[in-house]
Amino acid sequence: MTDTPKFEVIDRRKFKADEQGNSNAPAPEPEPTDPHAGPRLVVTEAKHEPVPEETPQAAAPGEEPELPPAPTAEESRQQKTAYDASAQRLEDLVRAQNPGIGAQPPVGFEHLVQQLYISAMIQMGAGTQEGQRPRVDILGARQTIDLLGVLADKTKGNLNETEERALETVLFEVRMAFLELTNMITLQGVQAPPPPPVMH
Repeated sequence: MTDTPKFEVIDRRKFKADEQGNSNAPAPEPEPTDPHAGPRLVVTEAKHEPVPEETPQAAAPGEEPELPPAPTAEESRQQKTAYDASAQRLEDLVRAQNPGIGAQPPVGFEHLVQQLYISAMIQMGAGTQEGQRPRVDILGARQTIDLLGVLADKTKGNLNETEERALETVLFEVRMAFLELTNMITLQGVQAPPPPPVMH
């Protein structure tokens, strides 16, 4: 018995096919809109016939769980096109509400490294307001730092000089912060005897 969390991969293309199969259903009537109201998320519930679920076969110990087939190139292309259009609509809504804001720069590799760096530092208590006790998630920090290590291993030889230097610097900094924090936790555990009773 291991503590490794189990997860199940769901093939969402099944649901997409069901929605396309019901495309002959009448469209819901549009609701009257208030021109002064902000953007709203409108969810329409599609009625699906119950689909008999296949009973997943449990993987034998030591075996990888069976994954659904990878999406085809055409499915990936259609999904990417729909995603880009949806992201652009969202950006247009945000800019309509905040005319002074400029176009957002495209997300690059440095954003991924920065996001993992910030996550690790917050998990180690950085950013705590003055006078508040830091909330430390040392196991979560270790996992985030290990993710940075995996990223460094998997991208070796595929980064430009700036990207490689940024990743190495961030990885060095978070590992040093982790070492300092774990040393403090260890020392506190050893050198923190209970205070002696106060005699009256």
